Amino acid sequence: MRIQIAVVIFLFMLISAVTGQQGAPPAKGKLMGRWQVSFALDGDAKKNLIFETKEKGAGSFSLLDTGPDNKPVPDLVPAAWTELTSNRVSFSGEVELPLGTCCREFGTLMFKGKFESADTIKGNLVFVTSIDEEESAYKFHSAIGTFTATRSPR
Repeated sequence: MRIQIAVVIFLFMLISAVTGQQGAPPAKGKLMGRWQVSFALDGDAKKNLIFETKEKGAGSFSLLDTGPDNKPVPDLVPAAWTELTSNRVSFSGEVELPLGTCCREFGTLMFKGKFESADTIKGNLVFVTSIDEEESAYKFHSAIGTFTATRSPR
């Protein structure tokens, strides 16, 4: 349990450090708004969430079908975001996701993408859990995938 708490704290500090180095995003940046995000981790079914940005890099995830039995998660999940150079964006949050057909894991879900148009972002994602995995270079279980985000009305 102590290791898991330490890992979560470490990941939070890492994300905070990275976003802190990039400076606060402008309040009226291109990412501001509400986004319908469809994503799939390699080997798993497509999942959906609503990502809503707030000022100064804050935001929230509304998990639409990641709860047990593919049901919505009732509470909003805090998220962080930043606009990078060359129309690139990054957003992340701590979530619980189903892995495969049998298990659920808590971890950090990180999206890195690029604007395809003013209302569409496509990119890759990484889900890093606190489960030990000796084969991993970072010693934690991780999964990768792809996503598409489409701006939606409020």
